[in-house]
Amino acid sequence: MQQDILINWSPQETRVAVVETGAVQELHVERTLERGLVGNVYLGKVARVLPGMQSAFIDIGLERAAFLHVADLMSSVAARHADTEKGEPAPVVPIEKQVFEGQALLVQVIKDPIGTKGARLSSQISIAGRLLVFLPQDQHIGVSQKIPFEQREALRNRLQALAEAAAKDGKTGSQTGGFILRTNGEDASDAELGEDIAYLRKTWARIKDAATRLPPKSLLHQDLSLLQRVLRDLVSETTQTIRLDSAEQFQQLKAFGQEFTPSAVDKLQLYKGERPIFDLFNIDDEVGKALGRRVELKSGGYLIVDQTEALTTVDVNTGGFVGARNFDETIFKTNLEAAGAIARQLRLRNLGGIVIADFIDMTREDHREAVLVEFRKQLARDRVKTMVSGYSALGLVEMTRKRTRESLAHMLCEPCPVCDGKGSVKTARTVTYDILREILREARQFNPREFRVIASPDVIDILLDEESQHLAGLSDFIGKPISLQSEGAMTQEQYDIVLL
Repeated sequence: MQQDILINWSPQETRVAVVETGAVQELHVERTLERGLVGNVYLGKVARVLPGMQSAFIDIGLERAAFLHVADLMSSVAARHADTEKGEPAPVVPIEKQVFEGQALLVQVIKDPIGTKGARLSSQISIAGRLLVFLPQDQHIGVSQKIPFEQREALRNRLQALAEAAAKDGKTGSQTGGFILRTNGEDASDAELGEDIAYLRKTWARIKDAATRLPPKSLLHQDLSLLQRVLRDLVSETTQTIRLDSAEQFQQLKAFGQEFTPSAVDKLQLYKGERPIFDLFNIDDEVGKALGRRVELKSGGYLIVDQTEALTTVDVNTGGFVGARNFDETIFKTNLEAAGAIARQLRLRNLGGIVIADFIDMTREDHREAVLVEFRKQLARDRVKTMVSGYSALGLVEMTRKRTRESLAHMLCEPCPVCDGKGSVKTARTVTYDILREILREARQFNPREFRVIASPDVIDILLDEESQHLAGLSDFIGKPISLQSEGAMTQEQYDIVLL
């Protein structure tokens, strides 16, 4: 499918929308003050080693210490590579024998901090270029798994020869380093690959130099901005245009593209329209819908999307859709449409981890299989790795989608200060009864002159009206007066009982 990329830039925020056939498929947001850390290289300092968890906490200068597991240590990675070639199990060297507290360690962020979890690190450094990924501490030459199997061996040999030639040119030294050919490098010329190799090795040289000059907890290398990653990662053969609404950023992106992604430069366009660029495809409306629970389907059915800490559930409903033939056909058509809609919502909302899709129950096995095939087909368009395990014993479709960054909801929203993220609050009557019980509890422990209840207007209204008789009875029972004070700034669940 042909796609267009729209970029809305402001000094505070960059927003990128990938549009196919008039519908938003992906939305990427990067805020200047909240820029992601994945790809950044730090000179970290080991703060604590945890032998029981076979991990260590590394101080890289952030608010929370980052997490390094033994499997992500370079020595463990190298051992796994060696064992793969030998076909023997790898001996696991305990982390406490590899790192120690206070040690300076070169590390790279492989997962951003999410919620209360710190960033995840690896000591195997990888630097992404336009066509290649450079592994400076490794000698491995690889090819993207997305490239057809029959082409990989020839491409691997060609890349090996180019890497060795670069190492013998007298400028880069004898250490060749490892390279992985990215999917978009499949048809690249030797000259283009050579330029990428030179760029990546220069970047690594700068990192090594900075590591010798800067103190621990220093940032040595920062990954490209979202604006630059558009050209490196999002542009494909199906991309028709890349429209950007900032003249200054357009010139900078054009210069970057001419140096690193010349094939994408011709697709760049400066948007000069009077309407905001995101209004062209009602993208802000789509964002608003992507933050809600309910997603309408064209057929009249709808999805209910619920995101929790552990997993995301998607429930499919027929709604007002009535099939032309029979009920089975109605369900089948709704589920087919839902398969594409769920895949799109996962991309648009950037939902990761475990996903449970509850399609409407189908009696026919061929319908069940057709829906699963369509679901896998739609997920195949995702840039992020997904895996579908099929129907469970309960008829649910279980799948996983790799977590790469915060979901759209976590990035743009925060828990409601009234309900604290629960999605509901106690009724005013429930809070009223809580207050009455609390007064009785306090009266048994203390002997004040008077109890004063400070609560929201709705709660005070109930105490003055419907529950006034019970309030008076409680006052007589404890032998103390109870006064009421309405506080409009309080939420419905909030109250104070002041002992006077």
